[in-house]
Amino acid sequence: MKEEFHSWQELYQRVTPALKAKEKELKRKGKKINQKEIWQTLVETKWKDGKDLVLYDIVSDIMNFQVDDIKDFFEK
Repeated sequence: MKEEFHSWQELYQRVTPALKAKEKELKRKGKKINQKEIWQTLVETKWKDGKDLVLYDIVSDIMNFQVDDIKDFFEK
C-alpha cells in the first residue's frame, strides 16, 4: 500500500520519530544538529523535486543522514 502525503508538513509529522531518533544519535556523538535542520537539509537537497517519495526511503535517508550533509548544505 502506497501512502500519500498532501504537504511537507503532513510528511514531517509522519517521520518525526525518525528525526528525533537521528537528532538523539547525533547529540550522543557531540553534534548539535536538531531535527528541523536535518529535515530542511533533506527537503532542499535529496527530496527537492518532491516526486515519487516513498516513506521507507525517506526514513532511510533520515537514518543515514551524516553531519557532512548539513555542512555542505549550509556552506552553499
